[in-house]
Amino acid sequence: MELAAAGVTRDDGVRAAFAEDASGLRMVPDAVARPTSAAEAAELLREASATRTPVTPAGAQTSTTGASIADRGVLLSLSRMTRLLDVDADRRIVRAEAGAILGDVKRAAAEHGLLLAPDPTSEDWSTVGGAVACNASGARSLRYGATRPHVAALTVVTAAGETLELRRPRLEKNTVGFAFAHDPVDWFVGSEGTLGVVVEVELSLLPLPERVTGFAFPFAREEDALAFVVAARESPALRPRCLEFFDERALAIARDAGGDAAWAAGAAALVYAEDSDEPSLDGEATAAPRRDVPLDDWLSLAERHGAATDDIRVYEDDAAVREARRVRHAVPATMNERGARHRSAGGRKVSTDWAVPYARLGAALAEARRAADRHGVEQAVTYGHAGNGHPHQNFIARDADELRRIEAVVGETLAHVVSLGGTVAAEHGVGKLKRRWVPLQLGTLQLGAMRALKHELDPLGILAPGNVFP
Repeated sequence: MELAAAGVTRDDGVRAAFAEDASGLRMVPDAVARPTSAAEAAELLREASATRTPVTPAGAQTSTTGASIADRGVLLSLSRMTRLLDVDADRRIVRAEAGAILGDVKRAAAEHGLLLAPDPTSEDWSTVGGAVACNASGARSLRYGATRPHVAALTVVTAAGETLELRRPRLEKNTVGFAFAHDPVDWFVGSEGTLGVVVEVELSLLPLPERVTGFAFPFAREEDALAFVVAARESPALRPRCLEFFDERALAIARDAGGDAAWAAGAAALVYAEDSDEPSLDGEATAAPRRDVPLDDWLSLAERHGAATDDIRVYEDDAAVREARRVRHAVPATMNERGARHRSAGGRKVSTDWAVPYARLGAALAEARRAADRHGVEQAVTYGHAGNGHPHQNFIARDADELRRIEAVVGETLAHVVSLGGTVAAEHGVGKLKRRWVPLQLGTLQLGAMRALKHELDPLGILAPGNVFP
């Protein structure tokens, strides 16, 4: 493989530096390319197509699924394409190159009184292009949705090196062709580099809330916490922007991160919620009236569901809300550190990403725990987006044998999740780690349609080999 395109290197040190993401896997590519422009990326892909060289796109390599690493061909890093191109406050859009850090783009929008809604936990070190590639979401997706609805336009380089400018149609009615063909932007959101390389993104913005209030509700019983989540989501008086769940193990980590060992010491679970005063998201947001956060309604609902009222905490300013979110984010960070200790023995952290209809979360968690017991696996640390029926279960495999048993637990759990109308991957994508589970959810007809689109856009199959497709 000899590529003359700008920015390509086979240096051993550089290749090693791009060999790991957040998945716990390690794959050393044959070469690394770091283009500084869309034109350089297109040149690379034209050469790769001519030589049938595999190319795997990557942003900041925060993928938890192995999507942004490769053991063959070129690892195409967009880490040098970081420009924030424009914030248009009148049109409420922001344009950025794919390698721009998501948190930086959010802060630039906030300076104009606007909100970039997607909020993955890794927003301060993940990229805009990465968020598009896996259709990233986060705690606030309960109100705003994942990345997909906020993507207004994309610039994509195909496997053949052709640059496509794609924009969402503004038609209210359209009967030409199959529905999936109406909006090619959707083909690339969540495609994990398998259909093309996203090099520039235009994202829609929302009015920035003037006030966000956070609440931490401890519960003596986990079932009461989950019932509260359902009630909060269905309450006509409340508009939660997130409903985050912590089981007893996750709460212990969060408690340590908060530096208060006595807080909610007897709780079996905790729910963290946020509400805000922003207008409704109905397309006329600038004219819609703002609402006050209904503090009394939140506290009353929690009390009716058995929350430990003496230990409820309310976070009423920006600094307090940021601190609450920092404590929440300490849970996956701690589990990443624990998993990393066992890589030399063939172990790692195993994190699930499944989701079910939110009212069925309790049943899904119960079966997941029974599966762990059947295989003699230590129970997972469970936390995450209960308002969407989307928890994360973090297991620590200390060696290869324990990893095998944990993966058996995950497989049985996912089969049950799908039977409940759920998904095997809700926000982190499929990548390489979860591709074995895809047939649990998608049938041969769906997989065939996906492969047909893949063949049309990447007939040589050089883009992101090993991602998504089982």
